[in-house]
Amino acid sequence: MNPPPRHQPGRPSARQDLRRRSTLAGEAAASAAEVESALDIAADPTAAAFFDVDNTVMQGASIFHLARGLHRRNFFTTRDILGAAYKQMYFRVVGVEDPEHVAEARNSALSFIAGHTVQELEELGEEIFDEMMAHRIWPGTRALAQLHLDQGQRVWLVTAAPIEIANIIARRLGLTGAMGTVSEHVDGVYTGQLVGEMLHGPAKSEAVKALAIREQLDLSRCSAYSDSFNDLPMLTMVGDPCAINPDSRLRAHAKEQGWRIRDYRTGRKAARFGLGVAAVAGAVSGAVAAGLAVKGRRQG
Repeated sequence: MNPPPRHQPGRPSARQDLRRRSTLAGEAAASAAEVESALDIAADPTAAAFFDVDNTVMQGASIFHLARGLHRRNFFTTRDILGAAYKQMYFRVVGVEDPEHVAEARNSALSFIAGHTVQELEELGEEIFDEMMAHRIWPGTRALAQLHLDQGQRVWLVTAAPIEIANIIARRLGLTGAMGTVSEHVDGVYTGQLVGEMLHGPAKSEAVKALAIREQLDLSRCSAYSDSFNDLPMLTMVGDPCAINPDSRLRAHAKEQGWRIRDYRTGRKAARFGLGVAAVAGAVSGAVAAGLAVKGRRQG
């Protein structure tokens, strides 16, 4: 058996590199978190609510619905998306931490729309929201977000989906704004690189932290909503965490901590989401979330 690779002095470890990239992703997401309604003066300016999107605000993975819409428009091939999903699942299951391997997997996964324009993705995103996302919004979660708005608090989405799509969802729901995965682009054209990491797990908490500093929020007065145990870093940094349609690990943790729990699924749907989404959509949408944010080929 070959010995595990040793960490080289002076070279950041995989954990340190992930922390650095997560911080960069969070700061980039926070700086991009603006829509027109964000310019309004909130009646309660130090309190806000942060909502995860997939299975929290919307049934299923937003990036999966987006991918279906783009695929129908010949934006990329079935082979492209399956290849990225395989690489994402492999590294999640095997847990490889070699920075070079992780970087290679990330760069492979982020490979769908380099060369396409930001305007192109935004225009298609508007169409796809109407076709595949609008009817999948959970009414119960939408009502919770409206309660915060009615109390004069601002409401942001926090999602691994590309920021362009996150902004569309926030705008259509009348929310303050959104924080999502930020893709590098030059002169409005995607370069094929992310700014930091995907906005996932620790990166979400970094985004909330950066936004709280910018907007002078009191996190002890803020709320956060998610379905996933992976969002624990975000949930634990606010004074009012709530589990929405939770996976089994988050449900157990929320019960132990005395957090609010809301489940808008039927029993049958809950079982299907708990198993299927964690095993499949987590890997597939994770790969696509990154991939849609950055490498591809021009049509024609």
